[in-house]
Amino acid sequence: MISWFEIPVTDMDRAKKFYETVFQVPISINDFGGILMGWFPPAEDITAPGISGSLVQHDGEYIPSATHGTLVYFNSQSGDIDHELSRVEAAGGTIVKPKILISNEIGYMAVILDTEGNRIALYNK
Repeated sequence: MISWFEIPVTDMDRAKKFYETVFQVPISINDFGGILMGWFPPAEDITAPGISGSLVQHDGEYIPSATHGTLVYFNSQSGDIDHELSRVEAAGGTIVKPKILISNEIGYMAVILDTEGNRIALYNK
């Protein structure tokens, strides 16, 4: 049912660098009349299944939060979130909840804070 997500940022260049470093994917920046959007690659261009979305910088409209709002889960591109977790702190983020096993049937997850103060999750089966 989900078709798109948007993650609020206050510094697009910093956020772009963080997400490109952690997930090893290119983010393309687009300016829509003062609304900056950093598009993740389309779902068909990445190795893990899922949807695509965007970083969004629009003062007053999109406000990062570590405690409020939806928690977006990113699939591991490598199949093991340890790879993404190993790049989080060097990219300026924080590991909030280290990798844990949800269950053998469901897989693993971790929660991190990006450079903008957003809480996001990592997932692999």
